[in-house]
Amino acid sequence: MGKARIGDSEGNAAVSAATGDFEGASRDIRATAVRYLLQLLAERAEGNSVEVRVPPFGAVQCIEGPGHTRGTPPNVVEMDARTWLELATGSLSWAEGRAAARIHASGQRADLTGYVPVVHRRSEP
Repeated sequence: MGKARIGDSEGNAAVSAATGDFEGASRDIRATAVRYLLQLLAERAEGNSVEVRVPPFGAVQCIEGPGHTRGTPPNVVEMDARTWLELATGSLSWAEGRAAARIHASGQRADLTGYVPVVHRRSEP
C-alpha cells in the first residue's frame, strides 16, 4: 500500500504557512509542506534514477534514467527542510544552493536543474 497523496489544498496551505514563517510553523506543517513538494517533484519528474532526501521528513525517487533496486542509490540529492522549501518554491536556485553547500549532491545525474522550482511562490501584494 502506497503513501496517501497530499491534496493540493492541504499541501498549498502548508507550503504557504511554512514558507511564510518557517520557525513559527509547527513540525507537522513543515513536514506536510516538505512532503507535498517532494510529491509534486516525483509526479513531474517521473523516474527512479535520482533519490531526493529531506531528512527527517521524506525522500522520493525521480527523473528518468537507469534506476536501482538495492542499497544506496548512485545519484542522491540531500538537503534540510528549509533549503528544500526555498528550492522547491523558487526563492533559492539550484546553483545558489550548491554554491552555499546547502545542497549535497552525489552522482552524475544528481542535478535538479530544470526540475525546480516545482511551484512558484506568489508575490506579495
